[in-house]
Amino acid sequence: MAFNFFLKTITVLLFFILSLYPFIVTSRNLKELSMLERHENWMVHHGRVYKDDIEKEHRFKIFKKNVEFIESFNKNGTQRYKLAINKYADLTTEEFTTSFMGLDTSLLSQQESTATTTSFKYDSVTEVPNSMDWRKKGSVTGVKDQGGCGCCWAFSAAAAIEGAYQIANNELISLSEQQLLDCSTQNKGCEGGLMTVAYDFLLQNNGGGITTETNYPYEEAQNVCKTEQPAAVTISGYEVVPSDESSLLKAVVNQPISVGIAANDEFHMYGSGIYDGSCNSRLNHAVTVIGYGTSEEDGTKYWIVKNSWGSGWGEEGYMRIARDVGVDGGHCGIAKVASFPTV
Repeated sequence: MAFNFFLKTITVLLFFILSLYPFIVTSRNLKELSMLERHENWMVHHGRVYKDDIEKEHRFKIFKKNVEFIESFNKNGTQRYKLAINKYADLTTEEFTTSFMGLDTSLLSQQESTATTTSFKYDSVTEVPNSMDWRKKGSVTGVKDQGGCGCCWAFSAAAAIEGAYQIANNELISLSEQQLLDCSTQNKGCEGGLMTVAYDFLLQNNGGGITTETNYPYEEAQNVCKTEQPAAVTISGYEVVPSDESSLLKAVVNQPISVGIAANDEFHMYGSGIYDGSCNSRLNHAVTVIGYGTSEEDGTKYWIVKNSWGSGWGEEGYMRIARDVGVDGGHCGIAKVASFPTV
């Protein structure tokens, strides 16, 4: 009797579980279908085309993994920043790092010693405003896109020169990253480089002159140097900023500054907010600090950074990084290799 009751109970349970199976499978398929549709829409939006179905399937798996990570991260809701599904969402972190981060600090030994031995130009600055944004003063060109070439160093150097020239002459000129990429051969082209080495190239070979972006447009690859280019802007030298945030602040008050950062996995998918997350163990990406401020919500201080990954990344191509966090060299090492050109 008891045994028969047990069999009936097991039978009922099995029937119930089996009746749920189509629903479980259907739900899983719907979720997968939804992700497939999102990938298709994302491809259309960003103009992404794959060479065959094998590559498409491979990229879909990466896209799906990244999207799930982004949504899980954002649901946590405890961070001061959010991640976003941007045009790089079908790349692994390793692929993104290889193609888009090209700061090479091993080249520090090549920068001219005079840049590090002269006194810091802005050392005597004692008062700074509560905030600064060089975009509002017309000293920053539009956000550019380095594409799949790791020449962030060239974009950082050019942006700093553009800003310095505009401040001195009240004229904003978009300058040629391609000239630096092709001709500054002590740097490593798309494999990496350093802003101060780019400044040294201009001073030693071009009389400090750099041409316009229009005259020497960006090609997303290192090519043969086109010599004898007319100089639109001439720098007289450059300085290295002492590697602390107080000195960086004094410099940014006066002009946009080239810096290196230790970008980690989350930079790939940064969307908005003040980045105070984890950092890489080494400096690997070059950007330009174009201002600073303080959050009205919670008083968090931040740097305003211009990147070179297009306007669809981050806050319309910009990022805010936590400031004065009590770490030597600043959050993600932002003050460790700061420099600026003089005009």
